[in-house]
Amino acid sequence: MESNKTFEECLTELETILKSLENRDITLEEAVKGYTEGLELSKKCFEILNSNEKLVVSKMTESGLEAFDANNNN
Repeated sequence: MESNKTFEECLTELETILKSLENRDITLEEAVKGYTEGLELSKKCFEILNSNEKLVVSKMTESGLEAFDANNNN
């Protein structure tokens, strides 16, 4: 997997893999390969989102705005 893929590219590829895994006509080897690639793409998507969240929070802090806490249920 290319390390310089965008979030959108990774997500599109992940969706394609998911569709192929839903197809019952693939071999076990193909399913395992797709699952493994899907895990890597999912990890890459998470890393991209996490990095961008940190950037947004940093910019908000620099601007004197309070960062939004998605985990806060209040």
